[in-house]
Amino acid sequence: MSRAEVLETVDAAVAGIEDGSTVLVGGFGLAGMPFDLVGGLIRQGAKDLTVVSNNAGNGEVGLAALLKAGRVRKVVCSFPRQSDSYVFDELYRAGKVELEVVPQGNLAERLRAAGAGIGAFYCPTAVGTPLAEGKEVRTIDGRDHVLEHPIKGDVALIGAHRADEMGNLVYRRTARNFGPVMATAAALTIVQVAEVVPVGSLDPEAVVTPGIYVDRIVAAQPRRYTSRGAR
Repeated sequence: MSRAEVLETVDAAVAGIEDGSTVLVGGFGLAGMPFDLVGGLIRQGAKDLTVVSNNAGNGEVGLAALLKAGRVRKVVCSFPRQSDSYVFDELYRAGKVELEVVPQGNLAERLRAAGAGIGAFYCPTAVGTPLAEGKEVRTIDGRDHVLEHPIKGDVALIGAHRADEMGNLVYRRTARNFGPVMATAAALTIVQVAEVVPVGSLDPEAVVTPGIYVDRIVAAQPRRYTSRGAR
C-alpha cells in the first residue's frame, strides 16, 4: 500500500482542483469543518463548483466564504438555512446558486453507497413530498420507497484529529460526522489534521478511516472557529 502524500502547506494540498468539480466538504455546521482547506480552495481559484455538505455555510467562514467568493454553482445539503446562513440565503434568492435538498440520512447513505460501490438503493424517506418528484417509487413490504442514487465526489475536503504517515485517520468527538463516508466517496481525498504522527503511533482500534482512502494530508494549526471567524 502506498502512503498518503504529506504536504507542507494547505495551498499545496488543494492544488489541481479543477473548475466544475463536485467537492464533498465534511462538517456538521462548524464542527469538523476543514476551514483551512476551504480557505486554500478559495485562494486556489477553482470555480463553478458543486458543493456537497450537511449545511450551506455559517456566517462568513468556511463554506459561506466559498459561496461569498462566487465559486459555487450548486449546493447539495440537508440544512440550507439556519440563523446565520445569510450568505447562501441571499445568493439563492438572487438566483446565483442552485440548491438540491437531501434528507440527512439519505445524504449520509448516498455518500456511503458511492464509497461501497452500491448502484442505488430504495428508501421510504421523502415519499409523497416534492423531493421524490421524478424518482422511481417501489412498494416494498407494503410501504412505498424512493430510489436514491449515490453521490460521488471528484474531491473530498475533510478534517480529522490526527493522521499517521500512511493516511490512517482518527477523529475528535462530534467532528467525526460526515468525514468517514466522504473520504470513501471521492476520487481525491484531502485531509487537514492537527498533527501527522509516525506509522505505529495510532491505536489501530481507534482508526476510523483507513489510509487506503486518503490521498493528501496537511497539518494545520488548530483554531476555534465561530460564524464570525477564528479565535
